[in-house]
Amino acid sequence: MAENIGTSNDGGGDGYGFKEQDHLLPIANVGRIMKQILPPNAKISKEAKETMQECVSEFISFVTGEASEKCRKERRKTVNGDDICWALATLGFDNYAVPLKRYLYKFREFEGDKAANQVKVSISNSKDDDDDEAQKQQQQSPLMFQHDWKQ
Repeated sequence: MAENIGTSNDGGGDGYGFKEQDHLLPIANVGRIMKQILPPNAKISKEAKETMQECVSEFISFVTGEASEKCRKERRKTVNGDDICWALATLGFDNYAVPLKRYLYKFREFEGDKAANQVKVSISNSKDDDDDEAQKQQQQSPLMFQHDWKQ
């Protein structure tokens, strides 16, 4: 009986009702991201995807934990993008923190423009104006974050 303390009967749980898979990023997403950097004809083994899945999930937990601790000390309940950038820099990942901070700034700038444009569009009665505005927003979107990590 004592040997079952802290174990779960659901096959791979952590004693709190979570399965190990609940703590990991979806493997299909991890594989898709891995394929983006490889040549088109490259293959990725299941083992490689699973290893990367565990690594990136642990990395995210590590950084988020640091950001969460900062928020707790500041008596805040919400972790935001600035907290993540701070945590990356604090943990020595400046090569990631700097471009992420730039991206966060552009994202916020874009979101502000988008909100302002939505007000303009709602005032406009012309369908053509709406279509032109939507096309302009798609062309100006900085959300397709591209960074050459090999630098």
